Amino acid sequence: MSQDHTPDHTHDHSSCCGGGDHHHHGHMHHEGSEGRADLSGPAESPITVEVTRGSLVESVHRARACIVDAGGHVLARWGDIDAPVYPRSAIKSLQAIPLVESGALDAFGLGDEELALACSSHNGEARHTELVRSWAERVGLRLDDYECGAQVPYDPATAEDLVRRGAAPTAFHNNCSGKHSGFLTTAKHKGERLKGYVRYEHPVQQRILGVMEQMTGQDLFGAPWGVDGCSIPTIGIPLGAIAYAMARIADPVDLPDARSEAVTRIAAAWGRHPFLIGGTGTFDTALMEAAGGAVLVKGGAEGVGCAVIPEQGIGIALKIEDGAARAREVALAALIRTTQALSEAQWARVPHLLTTPLLNRTGTRVGEVRPATGWPAA
Repeated sequence: MSQDHTPDHTHDHSSCCGGGDHHHHGHMHHEGSEGRADLSGPAESPITVEVTRGSLVESVHRARACIVDAGGHVLARWGDIDAPVYPRSAIKSLQAIPLVESGALDAFGLGDEELALACSSHNGEARHTELVRSWAERVGLRLDDYECGAQVPYDPATAEDLVRRGAAPTAFHNNCSGKHSGFLTTAKHKGERLKGYVRYEHPVQQRILGVMEQMTGQDLFGAPWGVDGCSIPTIGIPLGAIAYAMARIADPVDLPDARSEAVTRIAAAWGRHPFLIGGTGTFDTALMEAAGGAVLVKGGAEGVGCAVIPEQGIGIALKIEDGAARAREVALAALIRTTQALSEAQWARVPHLLTTPLLNRTGTRVGEVRPATGWPAA
């Protein structure tokens, strides 16, 4: 089996984001500009991540990915970025927009920490669950209002503590409980019924659908959709359009004033509170702590990942075709590295994000998960 790693320098400047307000503006950053790596890549879907054991590459992962600017221009693409994918939890920043735009966040005296938690897939650690609980109390929500389901915390120490105490996990431990707090808060503020807020036809989800259409530049009427792990709809959106939406968070200059203000607040909260986004040992938290606000990242289930690079006004979207989280993290780090948004000194603080050691049961390093040879082409 072989693959072609030859860079394709023909860039698609039109197809990813549909029609609409994708005009040139002064904040755009094109490939090859000063301080930027060449982001060209092969057009076909490449092997992006390989897993070694000893001297052999034992497994490989293919991915689709793209880097897009806020004008809707594709700076680099790998594989089919026009086919719809379920973005899962990687777009919680978009789903949080109505919480700010509706005035609900301010009406209940909520701040940056709650807004960050609305964008999170947290570990269920004490800091996360206590913040969810205090948020619910402030808004007048009950545990029974949450329709995301109970979940054993991702954090092993927290999960073990629950077992020791004989306590059952609740919806507050659900990794999406911050997002659901945002949904419920918006519904409460607007006087909408709380029951069934996770359903496709509920005003909460329809409002989010409209926001996603506007941010991605897509008509999502009739788009494929399914039910996410936390019970809300997840909508099929072209990968290029997801990256475009992330770029508009990075550089909201073309957005209406209220939307621009909302995404600016979301990006600020996202960057200021990396621990709330994930927690101990998570990729998202570790990378953002190392980046110091230069990069915002968010992973989703089934190998989806997004990144926002505010300084360069670009967005990144990635889909690992077999859904592997181990490949998503290494591939997303490799893509971010090509943008030179982090210094080599910053990467040196988190080398395991670029190449993840593969350990056996005794803790001995026996291989690694790493970017495939020649990918991403630079």
